[in-house]
Parts: sequence; C-alpha cells; structure tokens
Amino acid sequence: MAFDSNIKLGVLGGGQLGRMLIQSAIDFNLDVHIIDPDENAPCKHIATSFTVGKLTDYDSVMAFGKDKDVLTIEIENVNTKALKDLRDAGKKVYPQPEIIKLIQNKLHQKQFYAKNGIPTADFKATATKAAVAELKEMLPFVNKLETEGYDGRGVSVIRTEADLDKAFDKPSFVEKLVDFEKELAVIVARNEAGEVTTFPTVEMVFHPVHNLVEYLISPASISPEVEEKAQTLAKTVVNKLEMVGLLAIEMFLTKDGEILVNEIAPRTHNSGHQTIEGNVTSQFEQHLRAVLNWPLGNTETVVPAAMVNLLGEDGYTGEAQYEGMDKVLAQKGVHIHLYGKKLTKPFRKMGHATISDHDIAQLKEKINFVKEHLKIKA
Repeated sequence: MAFDSNIKLGVLGGGQLGRMLIQSAIDFNLDVHIIDPDENAPCKHIATSFTVGKLTDYDSVMAFGKDKDVLTIEIENVNTKALKDLRDAGKKVYPQPEIIKLIQNKLHQKQFYAKNGIPTADFKATATKAAVAELKEMLPFVNKLETEGYDGRGVSVIRTEADLDKAFDKPSFVEKLVDFEKELAVIVARNEAGEVTTFPTVEMVFHPVHNLVEYLISPASISPEVEEKAQTLAKTVVNKLEMVGLLAIEMFLTKDGEILVNEIAPRTHNSGHQTIEGNVTSQFEQHLRAVLNWPLGNTETVVPAAMVNLLGEDGYTGEAQYEGMDKVLAQKGVHIHLYGKKLTKPFRKMGHATISDHDIAQLKEKINFVKEHLKIKA
C-alpha cells in the first residue's frame, strides 16, 4: 500500500495500547477511529472519532467497520465473524481474523505450536476439574483456561496434590511447569509484502503474586547464541502463521539453554513499551507500518532501556493521586507515560516508566528507585 495519510484506520479497542498507537499515528497525519465499550476509555479524547460499542457484538463491529479502509485491533477479545465479513466486503483486516480467532484460544495456540514443530512446554487438554486431577503424575504444572485469561487471570499454578482444588472446572489445559532461567519476549512484525523484522529480545520480570510484568530490560542479558535462537524462533512463528501485523512472543529460556514459546499476542504489547524511547522505531509505529503495508522500520537499540509498569497500589480505589512523581521526574533518563485513566484500583495498569541508561547497573538502580518512590494511590 502506497503511503496515504487519508486512509481511514479503524481500531477495535480504546485502551492504553490504542492511545499510544494514536500518538504514533499523529506523526503521519493518520486519522484513527476507535470503538470501545468503555465510554471513558483512554483513547476517547484523542481519537479522530470514538464509538461506544461492544467489541464482541457482531452488529456493532460491522457498523463501525463499514466506512473504514483498514481495520486492526489492540485487544484479542473481538468478534472475528464480523471482521471476516468486513474483509469479504473489501476492507483490509490485519491481523487476519482467522489468526485472531486462533490466538483467542490458548489451547488452540498450543496445538498450533505442536503441529508446526515450534518448541513449547508439554501440555494436555482438560475439560473439567476432575480431568485436571487425573493428571497428577505431571505435577508440578500450570492450569490455564482456554479463553478469558489475560494479565494473569485464568492461570493457576499447581505444584502439589494439595493445590488441585485451585484447578479450573471448565475447558482448560495443563502445561508442565518449566524450570526456566529467564522469561524473554520478542516482538516481530510482518507486512503484506512478507517483509519481517524483529526487535531485540527483552528480559521480563513478573510480579510474584499477580503474574503481571513488573519490569523489563532491553536488550536482554543473554548470550549471542540465545539471542540468535530467540530471533529465529520469532520469525518462524510469524511466518508459519503468515500473519500481517505485530506479534509479541513470550518465551522461556530453560536452564539447559533451550527456548520455548509460552504465549503470543497479535498486537502491540507490554513487552514493547520501552521501544518508544529505546529503539529507532517504536512498536506502535511498526504496527502501523505492518498493517498499512509500508516498509518496516529499523528496530535497532538506540540506548539500553527498561520499562516499569506503574500499577495502582494495593488497598486504594478511587481518583488517582501520584506520590513521589517529582522525585522520579528529577531522575536522568526517566520518561513517564500515563494512560489517561482517572480512577485507580489495586494493580490496575495506570501507566509505565521508560528508563534509559548506557550503564546496565545504573539502569537497574533507577528501576528500583522508580518502584520505591512512585506510588499510585487514591
């Protein structure tokens, strides 16, 4: 697709990912139209147009898409039948509806990896809590819902038989608990012409209780061999899918140096926020380039960067107040991104901080400084 700033781009989802996508689209004079069920979604005041509508409702998505040229997503929980019908009516829809539908179901994701020889942890499908209990010889394992899981929800770690009461009594699967060295992520982009680029591998650190990314460092502290392996695997996954758009791939680095795919997301992702300041091209610009079939951007690291999620403090619900912001803003190389959410609640993603420094030791000190001093309360 030749560059045209008059393209009407429709995005299903108006959260912080959509907000940062719009911020990137402004650089290209692109009009971005948003549909979201929340009338106060973060995109509301900066979108070219904002429609309140349910993303899983066929008629709402059809009505929204009928006058758009290109449609994309910032969340997977959307009506893929409507997106298929819009594509049949001549709209460009990326990522493709079939791929969104596949990724909506975590079991189908795992089956896709197995079918295509993509390394992943051993797993077995389970329909009931009783079926999970029958697999106790696989302990320890993780029980994951097929659908409805995000940001740590729909995941239950079961280490011993005593934990089996935490199993899900609905369609799910068990996955062998991986004894990993590090959790990594690679963001890969592919455009309609088949051009593929990857961002440098990042290292993620998760909150010990809430299974959310607490912070990440880019590039990851891994050997060149592991970096090569992760990059190659990311390209393999996106090419096997033949997907157009941006794909975030979460991976485990095992104690014996193997890379296993954990989960994928067909959109911009928490593991790529640091690219706004840390890389030549941000993940948000790359998403636009991919779905509009423009040449993909340079993904090289400009400066090592960390991303710290700014979460609502436990025990506070109400209008957000930011304690310690002045101290954090006084730190060299700290850039704050707030998501336009007026109300905070425990562990809600309210924003992120990007921290850049050529010295990795100082980068880690600044991560701890931000975590210690910036508190979001009510």
